[in-house]
Amino acid sequence: TPNNEVFGHRLDVLNRIRNGECLFMVATVESIMQMVGPLEWLNKKILKVRVNDQLERDFLEASLVDNGFVKTSLVGNRCDFSVRGDIVDFFPSGADHPIRIEFFGDNVESIREFDVFSQISTSKIKAINILPVQEISFTNIEIKKGLEAILDRSEATGVSFLQTKITLEKIENFGTFPGMQFLAPFFFNKRETFFDYLLQDTLVVLDEADLLEETSHQFEDLIHREYNNCLDKGIVTAKPDELYLSCEELDQKFMAFRGPIILSSLKLTAENNFKCNLRIKQTPQMVGNPDLFSDQIARWKKDQQKVVIVTPAKGQIERIHELVNGLDFEVDVDYGRLSEGFQFDTENLVFVADYEIFGKAYKHRRKRKSVVQSFQRGLKDLKKGDYLVHVDYGIGVYLGIKEIITGLGRGEFLQIQYADDETLYLPMEGLGFIQKYIGSSESPPPLSKMGGIAWKKQKNKVKKAIELMAGDLLKLYASRQMVKGHSFSSNNLLMREFADSFEYEETDDQLKAIEEVENDLEREKPADRLICGDVGYGKTEVAMRAAFKVILDKKQVAVLVPTTILAQQHLQTFQERFREYPVAIDMVNRFRTTKEQKATLEKLKEGRLDIIIGTHRLLSKDVEFSSLGLIVIDEEQKFGVKHKEKLKKLRNSVDILTLSATPIPRTLHFSLMGVRDLSVIETPPLSRLAVKTFIRKFDENIIREAILKELNRGGQVFFVHNKIQNIHSIAELIIKLTPEVRIGIAHGQLPEHQLEKIMKSFLDKQLDVLLSTSIIESGLDIPSANTIIINHADQFGLAQLYQLRGRVGRYKHQAYAYLLIPEEINLTDDARKRLTAMEELSELGAGFQL
Repeated sequence: TPNNEVFGHRLDVLNRIRNGECLFMVATVESIMQMVGPLEWLNKKILKVRVNDQLERDFLEASLVDNGFVKTSLVGNRCDFSVRGDIVDFFPSGADHPIRIEFFGDNVESIREFDVFSQISTSKIKAINILPVQEISFTNIEIKKGLEAILDRSEATGVSFLQTKITLEKIENFGTFPGMQFLAPFFFNKRETFFDYLLQDTLVVLDEADLLEETSHQFEDLIHREYNNCLDKGIVTAKPDELYLSCEELDQKFMAFRGPIILSSLKLTAENNFKCNLRIKQTPQMVGNPDLFSDQIARWKKDQQKVVIVTPAKGQIERIHELVNGLDFEVDVDYGRLSEGFQFDTENLVFVADYEIFGKAYKHRRKRKSVVQSFQRGLKDLKKGDYLVHVDYGIGVYLGIKEIITGLGRGEFLQIQYADDETLYLPMEGLGFIQKYIGSSESPPPLSKMGGIAWKKQKNKVKKAIELMAGDLLKLYASRQMVKGHSFSSNNLLMREFADSFEYEETDDQLKAIEEVENDLEREKPADRLICGDVGYGKTEVAMRAAFKVILDKKQVAVLVPTTILAQQHLQTFQERFREYPVAIDMVNRFRTTKEQKATLEKLKEGRLDIIIGTHRLLSKDVEFSSLGLIVIDEEQKFGVKHKEKLKKLRNSVDILTLSATPIPRTLHFSLMGVRDLSVIETPPLSRLAVKTFIRKFDENIIREAILKELNRGGQVFFVHNKIQNIHSIAELIIKLTPEVRIGIAHGQLPEHQLEKIMKSFLDKQLDVLLSTSIIESGLDIPSANTIIINHADQFGLAQLYQLRGRVGRYKHQAYAYLLIPEEINLTDDARKRLTAMEELSELGAGFQL
C-alpha cells in the first residue's frame, strides 16, 4: 500500500485534470493500468473553501472525518486535523504544509498555511480544495454496501469464511488498512481509470512502444499470479479486471485519444542512412586548456557564431562569467545539463559544456531540495495520562485542555494533576515552563506535591551536579586552549570549485555542518567535532569537504572505518569524488596483501599519499604519516577501548571529525556538554520515504513474497542471518523458495578476496540476494537494494537493528524491512522494547505493522 503522501499526490493530479488544467503528464505503464476512484466519487468528496464563505465549523469537521482525516489534539502529521475554538487545522496528504482555517461565527475569516513544528502561520491563501486522504475513503452507507458485496463474492468464490470475517471486521473497526485498495471495486458503483479523467483532445505519446508492450504484459502476468495466490490462501479480493486494465484494453484507451505519437530508438545501419537539413557538428577538443578555448572563441566570434556555455552547477555561473570577461569576450552562460558540446551551424549557435573548458565532467544529477523534517517531538504528541515536568512545581499528570472563564476573559488551560489530587491550570502562555517527563525506567514516577520541599531539594541537587560538571568542563577547555594546532587556509577558488561540483543541492543542515567544520579547521585550536545524522543524510560529503581543505594545505587525511567492506566502499566514494583533482588516495585493510600494505604505508610515510582509508590497521605502530592534519572516524562506537586510547593521544594535536548515525551515550554526552563540538544533520532528502518495517514470525511465504516483490521491481535484497554455522542452510531454503534468484553468501570468515568478489558482484547487480551476517551493518550504500530481511531480529541490539535497516531506503524508492522472529518464541520484555522502539527511531516516523 502506498503511503498517504503518494495517495495525496495522485488525487491532486486527478483533481487538476478534473478542473481542466493543461498538464504535461508523465506516467509509467503500470500506474495507468490501475483503476482510480470514479470522477463522480471525487466530485462528491471535494470540499472547496474560500475566504468569506459561509460555512458551519461542524460541517467542516464532519467533512474532514468523512474524507479520512484523523482528529488529534495538535496537527503534526499528514492526515491529522484538530479543532480549537474558532480554528480548524488540517494537514492534506499531498501537501508540504498544513492548513489553518479561522472562523468568525460561520464566516471563514482567513485560510493560512502554517509551520508544522512551530505552529506559526506562514502565508495566506484565498481558497483551498479539501481532497480525500486516500482513494479509498468511504461514507458509512458506501461501507455497508461494500461489506455486502465482499460477503457475496466470498460465497461465490468459495474462499475461507474465517478470512472473510477477519477482513470484514478490519473494515468495520479500522475503516481503511494496508491492502484495502484491492477491495476498492466493492465500494464503487463503476469502474474508471485515469483515462476517464482526460479531455478528448489529449495527446498521447508512447515512449519506446515495444518496451511498453512488453512491460504491460509482464505486469498483467504478475497481477494474475498474485490473484491466484490470494485464492489459494483463501483471501477475498477483487478480480484482476476490476482492479486493472488488460493489455488489450490499454491499447484501446491509447487509440481513443489524439495520436498516439510513438517514440522509438533508431538503430542506424548502412541500409537506412537518413539526411536532414540540420547542420550539427562536434566542437573541437579543448579540455582543460584555456588558451585553446580563448583562440576558439575568437574564431567563433569572427564567424558570427553565438557561444553558450552550459553548466549544471549554479555556483559555476558567476565564476565562468568572471573568467570569460577576463578574456575580453561576451558569451552567454546558462544553467543546465549538457553531456557534450556541439556546433549548430544552421542557427549560428555553439553550445559548450563547462567541463570541456575546465577538464571536469559532471554527472547528470538529480537536484534534491530539502523539506525541513525535524526530530523535534515537543508537545505536539501530548496525550492524556502523559507525565509533565513544571520548572517550579515538579512532576504531574496531564489531564487534557480545559476552557475556563477568568477575569481576563475566556481561555484554554492545560490541566495538570499533582500529589494529593491538587490541580494546576496552566495557561497556553506558560507552555515554556513545562516539558514531557522522560524516565529511565518503565515504572511511573511519583507525583510532586505542589508547594512541597522535595522538588526544591531535587532542583538544588541537579544544580550542584551541573556546577561540578561545569568545573570539569572549564579544566578541559583550558587544556585544549593551551594546545595549538594547524590553522588551515581560508576557502579559495579551488575549494569553491570542489563545492560546486557536488552533484546534489545541499540541505540547510548539511551546509551548516560544512560551515562549522571549515571554521573549526581555520582556527588554531585542534578541532574535535561530532557530525550526527541519519543514514544517507550526507555526512560523508561533509567529511570530503574537510579533507579537500586539509589537502590544499599539503596535509594528510586518515579515514578510520570499522569494517573492511566499508573501507572498500569509502575508497570508491572518495576516488569518484576526487577524480578530477590530483589527490592520491589508497587504503589498508585485510583485502590487501602484506606486500601491497607495505608499499602503501611507504608512500604514506614519504608524503606521496594524501588520503589513507583503513580499519583499525591504521592505528598500528608501523603506520607513519608525513604530515597528518585530519582524522575522520566513521562510526566511532564500533571501535574498542584500546583503539580509542590511541586516538585520544592524537586529539590534542590533530583535527578530528567523527561521523555517526547512532553515537554511543558517552560520545553524545561529551558533545552535548561542549567537550566536543556537535553538528546535527536532521533534514532528509526530499524524495526520501520512511522504511516500512514489519515484525513477523518466521514464515516461508513471507520470505518468498518479500524477495519476489523486490525483484519484480528490479531491486535487490539483503538477507541477514548472524550465525555462520548454519548460514548455508538458510541459503538452501532461499533457493528452494525462489529457484530463479542469484544468491551470494558473505561473512567475516571468508577468505579476503572471496568476500571482496561477492560484495563486488552484489554492487554490480550480478546477484539478486546477498545472504550475510551483520557485517553489512556499517555504511554500505547500494541504492538498488531496498528490501532487507533480518532473521532472529530479537537477538540484535537496537543500534544494530537501526544500522541494518539503514542499508535500505537510501534513495527515492519505498524500502521494506522484515524483522523475523522464531515461530515458537515468547519475546522477553527487553527484546520487545528493542523491536518496537524502531518506530521511534524511524527517520520520517514510519509506523510498525505488528
